[in-house]
Amino acid sequence: MKALCVSLCLLGAGLFLCSAHARGLRRCLISTNLHRMEESFRGIKTAIQAKDTFQNVTILSPSETLHGIKPLDVCCVTKNLLAFYVDRVFKDHRELNPQIMRKISSLANSFLYMQKTLQQCKLCHCRQEATNATRIIHDNYDQLEVRAAAVKSLGELDVFLAWIDKHHQGTSAASRQGT
Repeated sequence: MKALCVSLCLLGAGLFLCSAHARGLRRCLISTNLHRMEESFRGIKTAIQAKDTFQNVTILSPSETLHGIKPLDVCCVTKNLLAFYVDRVFKDHRELNPQIMRKISSLANSFLYMQKTLQQCKLCHCRQEATNATRIIHDNYDQLEVRAAAVKSLGELDVFLAWIDKHHQGTSAASRQGT
């Protein structure tokens, strides 16, 4: 009888730890209005992509780099790509049109917010596969001249936003309701 009680206690403790871990992962999810970000990007996508002189090159090759990301690596890749966009793409891009610049600035601010959210997450660890995936994206970026690479990456922003939406669905539905 004591062995059964000990077994049940161990099982209960294990389930409690698993549920606590799952709740901890839930806090790592991004809560922002992705729908608004996608709308904002759609408003400038044509203008940005019209400046893209390398139509046959991709930075965020979705079939190779992003689709192969395992669930354990989603947080790390998201964190790294947010940093990539904030630290490189948004800073390297030069825009003369004030309306487009406002939308890019708004997107950059949303990325900063998401980046801050993920930096507070203690359960976001980077495995070698995640590091390799983001290194490929940086290498693709580095193969182009800085301004051309920034235009190319901005033109592919919808790929990244769709990827975030797919992999952070826990908050996407709530964010679509205007939170």
